[in-house]
Amino acid sequence: MIREQKIAVGSLEWFYREVTPTSSNNKPPVLLLHGLPSHSYTWRRVMENLEDKGFRAIAPDWIGSGFSAKPDKRDFAYTSAAYQKALGELIEALELDKVSLVVQGFLASVALQYAFTHADAIERLIILNTPLSPDVKLPWLMQQWSIPFMGDMVTQDPLLVDRTLEKGSGFVIEDKDLDIFRQPYLKSSAVGRALLTTTKNLKLSQTLKDIETEFSRWTVPTLILWGMADPWLSADIPEKLAANSSNVEMVKLEEAKHYPQEHWPKEVSEEMITFLRRQVV
Repeated sequence: MIREQKIAVGSLEWFYREVTPTSSNNKPPVLLLHGLPSHSYTWRRVMENLEDKGFRAIAPDWIGSGFSAKPDKRDFAYTSAAYQKALGELIEALELDKVSLVVQGFLASVALQYAFTHADAIERLIILNTPLSPDVKLPWLMQQWSIPFMGDMVTQDPLLVDRTLEKGSGFVIEDKDLDIFRQPYLKSSAVGRALLTTTKNLKLSQTLKDIETEFSRWTVPTLILWGMADPWLSADIPEKLAANSSNVEMVKLEEAKHYPQEHWPKEVSEEMITFLRRQVV
């Protein structure tokens, strides 16, 4: 059963979802990090499947997203460095000595940078449809969020999340689920302001150059689960990574798009669980 919890870490309050199986498989907890403009609810079905197989799983809402704190940009910079620091403090507060890290989407660059600088704390890494090359640009749908005046209006529209998730996933999302994704946007204008500031401050091109360099030194076992019909991200780079790295493998989900966990949770979960259970040779 998924439990919803909050934890204060310094001046920031994090919201997170967690499953704790009654019979543990003694594997490290699985930490699932969402992309933009989503929140931890996107992992709901994957988390239930992980729990069934004995995995503890934790999915936080990033600061500025979902039901976590949305501080003013004077109090939280919404930069890659600020996100990495906050993530490290959350992991410490939750007393997670070692985790298997799962990332997806355009905020995953932050999580990857954290992983590269804390490799000893990462048991396994799983990447779902995430930008991995400095050639990648934000899709126009997301670029609009940081354009002066336009961004101020667009990011205050609760239907922004509907349009983005359905455009990226390529399928209709049930109204009952969209209602939950929309809730933060209906409660406060702060989530829109945080999204606007994050999009402005990510500096994706430089971040992805660093990620490309770091991947050449990365030795932690890594699984890339890729929705091959993604309208925003090509499979070329992950295919090259898997072909050229002995520690990286790739599984292709031919019909899935940018958010595979939304409409292919069974397939995503099965591949994740197989990978997480495998013994390191």
